[in-house]
Amino acid sequence: MNLQAPAMTPYFQNDVLAKRPYIRIEWCLKAIENPVSKDTQPDGRIRHWIYVEELGKYLRVVTLPDGITLHNAFPDRRFAP
Repeated sequence: MNLQAPAMTPYFQNDVLAKRPYIRIEWCLKAIENPVSKDTQPDGRIRHWIYVEELGKYLRVVTLPDGITLHNAFPDRRFAP
Protein backbone atom coordinates (compact mmCIF):
# COMPACT_ATOMS: atom_id res chain seq x y z
CA MET A 1 0.00 0.00 0.00
CA ASN A 2 1.31 3.45 -0.96
CA LEU A 3 1.01 5.77 2.05
CA GLN A 4 2.61 8.72 0.29
CA ALA A 5 0.20 11.53 -0.66
CA PRO A 6 -0.27 11.86 -4.41
CA ALA A 7 1.03 14.92 -6.24
CA MET A 8 -1.74 17.44 -6.95
CA THR A 9 -1.91 20.74 -8.76
CA PRO A 10 -3.15 23.74 -6.77
CA TYR A 11 -6.24 23.70 -9.00
CA PHE A 12 -7.02 20.11 -7.95
CA GLN A 13 -6.44 20.83 -4.26
CA ASN A 14 -8.24 24.17 -4.07
CA ASP A 15 -10.99 23.94 -6.68
CA VAL A 16 -11.76 20.35 -7.68
CA LEU A 17 -11.88 18.92 -4.17
CA ALA A 18 -13.84 21.94 -2.90
CA LYS A 19 -16.44 21.76 -5.70
CA ARG A 20 -16.67 17.97 -5.66
CA PRO A 21 -16.13 16.83 -2.05
CA TYR A 22 -17.49 13.37 -2.89
CA ILE A 23 -14.40 12.64 -5.05
CA ARG A 24 -12.11 10.20 -3.27
CA ILE A 25 -8.37 10.26 -3.82
CA GLU A 26 -8.27 6.46 -3.85
CA TRP A 27 -10.60 6.46 -6.88
CA CYS A 28 -8.25 8.83 -8.67
CA LEU A 29 -5.25 6.64 -7.87
CA LYS A 30 -7.07 3.52 -9.11
CA ALA A 31 -7.92 5.35 -12.34
CA ILE A 32 -4.25 6.16 -12.89
CA GLU A 33 -3.03 2.67 -11.96
CA ASN A 34 -5.64 0.63 -13.81
CA PRO A 35 -7.80 2.72 -16.18
CA VAL A 36 -10.50 1.17 -18.34
CA SER A 37 -9.44 3.73 -20.96
CA LYS A 38 -6.66 6.28 -21.32
CA ASP A 39 -6.19 9.17 -23.73
CA THR A 40 -3.69 11.99 -24.20
CA GLN A 41 -5.10 15.47 -24.80
CA PRO A 42 -3.51 17.87 -27.33
CA ASP A 43 -1.97 19.82 -24.42
CA GLY A 44 -0.21 16.66 -23.17
CA ARG A 45 -2.43 16.07 -20.17
CA ILE A 46 -3.63 12.50 -19.78
CA ARG A 47 -7.22 11.40 -19.21
CA HIS A 48 -7.85 8.20 -17.27
CA TRP A 49 -11.29 6.63 -16.83
CA ILE A 50 -12.51 4.17 -14.22
CA TYR A 51 -15.97 2.95 -13.30
CA VAL A 52 -16.89 3.82 -9.72
CA GLU A 53 -19.64 1.65 -8.25
CA GLU A 54 -20.46 4.17 -5.51
CA LEU A 55 -21.15 6.84 -8.15
CA GLY A 56 -22.76 4.51 -10.64
CA LYS A 57 -20.74 6.35 -13.30
CA TYR A 58 -17.35 6.59 -14.92
CA LEU A 59 -14.90 8.98 -13.32
CA ARG A 60 -12.54 10.93 -15.58
CA VAL A 61 -9.24 11.76 -13.90
CA VAL A 62 -6.92 14.19 -15.67
CA THR A 63 -3.22 14.24 -14.84
CA LEU A 64 -0.39 16.44 -16.00
CA PRO A 65 1.78 14.98 -18.78
CA ASP A 66 3.81 13.12 -16.13
CA GLY A 67 0.81 10.79 -15.74
CA ILE A 68 0.89 11.09 -11.96
CA THR A 69 0.06 14.64 -10.84
CA LEU A 70 -3.70 14.99 -10.31
CA HIS A 71 -5.22 18.00 -12.07
CA ASN A 72 -8.95 17.31 -12.46
CA ALA A 73 -11.56 14.65 -11.69
CA PHE A 74 -15.27 14.47 -12.37
CA PRO A 75 -18.04 12.03 -13.29
CA ASP A 76 -18.07 11.74 -17.07
CA ARG A 77 -21.67 11.42 -18.26
CA ARG A 78 -20.69 10.97 -21.91
CA PHE A 79 -17.98 8.33 -21.57
CA ALA A 80 -18.77 4.95 -23.12
CA PRO A 81 -16.09 2.24 -23.08
